[in-house]
Amino acid sequence: MHAIEFRDVDFSYGEGGFRINKLNFTVEEGEFVAVLGHNGSGKSTLARLANGILEADGGTITVFDTPLNDKNLYEVRKQVGVVFQNPDNQTVASIVEDDVAFGAENVGTPREEIGRRIGFALSAVGMEEYRHATVARLSGGQKQRVAIAGVLALKPRVMILDESTAMLDPRGRREIVDVVLSLNKKEKITVVLITHFMEEALLADRAVVMNRGEIVMQGAPAEIFRRHEELLTYNLALPRIGEISKRLREGGLDVSDTLDPDTLAEDIAKCVS
Repeated sequence: MHAIEFRDVDFSYGEGGFRINKLNFTVEEGEFVAVLGHNGSGKSTLARLANGILEADGGTITVFDTPLNDKNLYEVRKQVGVVFQNPDNQTVASIVEDDVAFGAENVGTPREEIGRRIGFALSAVGMEEYRHATVARLSGGQKQRVAIAGVLALKPRVMILDESTAMLDPRGRREIVDVVLSLNKKEKITVVLITHFMEEALLADRAVVMNRGEIVMQGAPAEIFRRHEELLTYNLALPRIGEISKRLREGGLDVSDTLDPDTLAEDIAKCVS
């Protein structure tokens, strides 16, 4: 079943502005999709259209077969949660549990159920011990986990992360990606991860590359990243592990064109033994 489907979707920010023309895009239920592209390629516009934050000028968008329109907007937004780049911009309360509860309270969730959802959401992101903590005193990665918990408390079927790791250090990014992977595999939440970190895309089921409002490449991440030269035309680089293996081959070492660190380590060991 399609979790999200765009059919011939058009969108423009105004005359002379960024434009999407006849975009077709689907995400299957339970899938983990990474959306890649340089700044201005249309990644964030895609996220905002899928949640109804932006309204398409033409075409149709459906979420679990429900058309995204004014009549169904409220229901669709309960199905599709979005986590944005800056966790500080998503904070609405000073205490963690109040912040997590905010969205569920605003859709009329019964108080007893809200308590259960807070517990579920904080457990899912590994923040149970911070339930009564002050949000302002948390690290960037912890704040972003709280932001994810706030979306989880709505019990969405789809989670879109719009550059949600961009402002974090490497450790914080890894924490968030681990949380997202767990939600996808254990909770069966459909995930759309919008990112410019190539390493994050390696973990997805499918990678989609956007350029100037169009989908120009898509497929298994390993297949996409083996198309080195084509990626460069869209101002995208290889993941670090891919770049390392490429340079080692150029330097004369007989290593695989691999994106797997263990495979690369084995190849290097064979070359120097």
